[in-house]
Amino acid sequence: MTNNIVYETRPLEEQDYKAFADVYNDFRNRAVIEYKFELEPLDYEGFIDAIEKELINCIVLFEDDIPKAFLVYTTAISEAIELNIIHSLNMESMLPRSKALIEEFLSETRNARRDKIVCYPMLGSQKTLIGEIARFGFKFVGIAVLRFMMSGTNSRDILKLTELTDLNSCYRVVSWSDDFFNNAVEIVHEAFTTSADALFDPRFTTLNGTRDIIDKIVNNVYAEFLPEATSVLMCSGTPVGFCFMNLTGGQIANIPIVAIKKEHQGRGLSKHMLKASVEQLLKWADSGEKPVTEVNTCTETNNFQALKMYRHLGFKEDYNYPQSYLPVRK
Repeated sequence: MTNNIVYETRPLEEQDYKAFADVYNDFRNRAVIEYKFELEPLDYEGFIDAIEKELINCIVLFEDDIPKAFLVYTTAISEAIELNIIHSLNMESMLPRSKALIEEFLSETRNARRDKIVCYPMLGSQKTLIGEIARFGFKFVGIAVLRFMMSGTNSRDILKLTELTDLNSCYRVVSWSDDFFNNAVEIVHEAFTTSADALFDPRFTTLNGTRDIIDKIVNNVYAEFLPEATSVLMCSGTPVGFCFMNLTGGQIANIPIVAIKKEHQGRGLSKHMLKASVEQLLKWADSGEKPVTEVNTCTETNNFQALKMYRHLGFKEDYNYPQSYLPVRK
């Protein structure tokens, strides 16, 4: 009970579908502006289909039997429990409603949390929940979102004027080949196993988990994989670095991972991979082969070396958000 209002929280059921549509569509109308979604979320029919296929889970908050807020999470994509969104109708009573939803979520996932962490990217207006989330034991990593825009900014000019150090004769940059898969798994695992990313995606901490991530990238699970724009740094014929690239919605390119072997770090080599990848996207955009409008990526807000690299190549910081995670329940 909050301010004499009785909240009921429970998983979405078929009997709720008709009444719940207004709440979901209110979220959908706000997803891009209020919550910084890159693409519009599923329409209501697609959302219900995903629920029925058990691809996602939805907890609904009711006031006087009327749906007023909801929380969506999934366990189907990674080894973590991914909390995707908390939304309240008309953005009203966000704090008390969210608290009730989180309590129900933690109860529903109690057993799963013995083995899995919870990760929750608090995009857009969800930042206001950070104090409430912290009370439940969530921890936080600051994430910066950067963009290279194909038009409307000076990103192209900065990239064109960027001067990189000459590559040693043993190095060259090539495009992705499936022959590099095992090398990619080893290098990404080495680079990310102790990173902040591993806190909210523990797959990075094992070779098998990293293999699952790379497999999903190159097999179009997360988005359309772009092998021609995925750059590989070779040293004497052996892969030592990777800059992966994929495409969402046919227009927005994303860099999910940049990794380089430790002994080759600190030499400005990642810039060569990144520049090669972006230049391939520019060729496609200019020719009309792929109507790419931007390239985006994320990095920790305190990873000053990565931020400097992206800025040097024409990327600009758009916004930041708290990536929260709840450690495994002991």
